[in-house]
Amino acid sequence: MSLTPPALAARPPGTVVPLRRWIAVVTLAEALGFLLPAVVGALTADASPVVAVPALVAAGAVEGAALGLGQAVVLRRVLADLPVSRWVAATAVAASAAYVLGLLPSLVGSPWAWLALVPLPATIGYAQWLVLRRIRPRTAGWIAVTAMAWIAGLAAFLAIATPLWTSGQPVVQTAAVGAVAGLVMAAVVAAITGLGLREVLR
Repeated sequence: MSLTPPALAARPPGTVVPLRRWIAVVTLAEALGFLLPAVVGALTADASPVVAVPALVAAGAVEGAALGLGQAVVLRRVLADLPVSRWVAATAVAASAAYVLGLLPSLVGSPWAWLALVPLPATIGYAQWLVLRRIRPRTAGWIAVTAMAWIAGLAAFLAIATPLWTSGQPVVQTAAVGAVAGLVMAAVVAAITGLGLREVLR
C-alpha cells in the first residue's frame, strides 16, 4: 500500500495531461515572465542597441525560466522523472536565443537577416525536446507543437500591441500594452501546447 497521498502521487507515463491545469499554470507563468521584457522593452525603446539588446536578451532568459518552471510544475505530475532544472535552464537559454533571432532584422541592414525569424518559433520546443527525449522516446512532435503555438501566440500579440503602440506615448502605457498583449499571447501558447502535449505523450 502506497503511503504517498493520491494528490501528490506522480501520474504514470501515458496519463493524459491535465489540460485545464496546464492552461492555467502555463498562462500565468508565461504572462508573469513576460512582464519583465515588456517593461525592459518600453524602457529601452529609444536606447542604443548596445544597451537594449543585452537587456532584452537577459529579460528573455527570465521569461523563459518562468515559462519552463510553470510547465514543469504540471509535467512532473505526468513525467515523474522530468529533470526540472534542466528543463527550466533549456527553456531560459532557448528564450534568450529567440530574442536574439527576433532582434537581428532590426540590427542588421541586410534583408537576409529576416531569415533569422524562420527558426525562431521552434527554438524553445527544440531545446525542450533535447531534455524530453531522454525520458520519453518519439516526442519530436513537441518541436512542431511549440512552433505552431508561438506563431499563433506572437501573431495574437502583434495584432493587439501594434495598433496600440504609438510614438511618444508614456513608458507606463507602452509597458501596459505589452503586458496585456503578453497575457493573450500566453493564453494562446498555453492552449495550443496543452492540446499538442496530449498527443505527443500519448
